Amino acid sequence: MSTFVSDKDSYYMTKLSVNVNKIATLRNARGGNVPNVLQVALDCERFGAQGITVHPRPDERHIRYSDVYDLAKAVTTEFNIEGNPIDSFVELVCQVKPTQVTLVPDAPDALTSNAGWDVKSNTSFLQNVIKQFKQNGIRVSIFVGTDLANIEEAAKVGADRIELYTEPYAKAFEEGRELQVITQFTNAAKHANNVGLEVNAGHDLNRFNLRFFAQNVMPLHEVSIGHALIADALYLGLEETIHQYRAALAFPSITFH
Repeated sequence: MSTFVSDKDSYYMTKLSVNVNKIATLRNARGGNVPNVLQVALDCERFGAQGITVHPRPDERHIRYSDVYDLAKAVTTEFNIEGNPIDSFVELVCQVKPTQVTLVPDAPDALTSNAGWDVKSNTSFLQNVIKQFKQNGIRVSIFVGTDLANIEEAAKVGADRIELYTEPYAKAFEEGRELQVITQFTNAAKHANNVGLEVNAGHDLNRFNLRFFAQNVMPLHEVSIGHALIADALYLGLEETIHQYRAALAFPSITFH
């Protein structure tokens, strides 16, 4: 069993937001309401998750818009809604008013998010949707890569945070090349902080590569993890899995002085 570190312990902690899309995928494969997405989200919170993430897509192939409304009424930790800000998505988010919206430039038929925004090429569009979200009291994060100039543009369009796209790091870690790429992410996080942005991260992070990333990329406020975490839960159980991910993100606060 893992050692569970509570929020009251003297540790620096990056928050863990659990993406429950895969629970909805499993439910939709059979119809009905098994597994129950809402109940799983509440259980994730009970087991120590500090946030719940959903990524509704236009075809509702996993999370449905109705799920988002149901979760918004029940989630007591941070609620994060990811997606491409098409009109229907913007309307949904402004009605639900989650803690955070994460803007992702994925095509409607994308299997999964596989690139961040070219912010400068979408400046006026992003400024417009960010203004709408902020008028509704919603924190805005933009999904980006590690290019420093692009991160500066994210600050200019009014974002509060960036979410670093971590698939390149995850691939490098699997191949034993993490030392060759981690500096890109370390520098990106530092630069974001310098231009007034907080930093999240996500995509292909798992219980093996997470600790090294979090130890080197600071300050790191939140990671959003779904696919790997739910896959681990098949073997370890959901509660133990969340405990292990939380433990991977916790370091004695003294190391940051």
